[in-house]
Amino acid sequence: MYLKNFIKNLNKKYHKVFFSGLAFNSKKVKKNYIFFAIKGNKFDGNKYIPEAIKKGAKVIISEKNIKLTNKNIVLIKEKNPRKLLAEISYKLIEKIPNNIIAVTGTNGKSSVADFYYQILNLNKKKVASIGTIGVQANNQKSSIDNTTLDPIKLKKIFDNLNNKKIDNIILEASRHGLKQNRLAGLRFDKGIFTNLSHNNLNYNKIYYDYFN
Repeated sequence: MYLKNFIKNLNKKYHKVFFSGLAFNSKKVKKNYIFFAIKGNKFDGNKYIPEAIKKGAKVIISEKNIKLTNKNIVLIKEKNPRKLLAEISYKLIEKIPNNIIAVTGTNGKSSVADFYYQILNLNKKKVASIGTIGVQANNQKSSIDNTTLDPIKLKKIFDNLNNKKIDNIILEASRHGLKQNRLAGLRFDKGIFTNLSHNNLNYNKIYYDYFN
């Protein structure tokens, strides 16, 4: 895979740079990976760039001006590494499902996603739901870490569902997931908005920001 096929407005000298995978956790980096140095609330990925390079990272993407001594490492400055991580991750999905439904809102996301799943399932449609109650598909359920997963994990789930010929996916889109661009670049065919209340404003702080 070449960078030119995944990153817009890329310097021409990097067009033919090859990469084999993505990671934002330095411990999961492998040879020829792109490492996204993301600054979070608790950890700053920029501090783990040396470890990522040692593990085999070939490309580093950061919002900061980083100076690297290794000239064989490609450094790309990007104002929103989270968003770019999501966009590249979803471009790597082997086959995009025909029907992706997003459910968002303050309350009721899990219930609506589950009802939607049950309706399609009862009508013999191949369907899966991804959210708070886990991943449901073929009348089986598996747990997940967050309501809206990070793009790398979500991409793997999409590929797994594709292998099962599932073409209808209902996905809970949490405010954290949307705010952190975890779904950037993933095109939804339908959107369901349940409601909006002043509950749990500790993350967005401002109601207008929450609404956006």
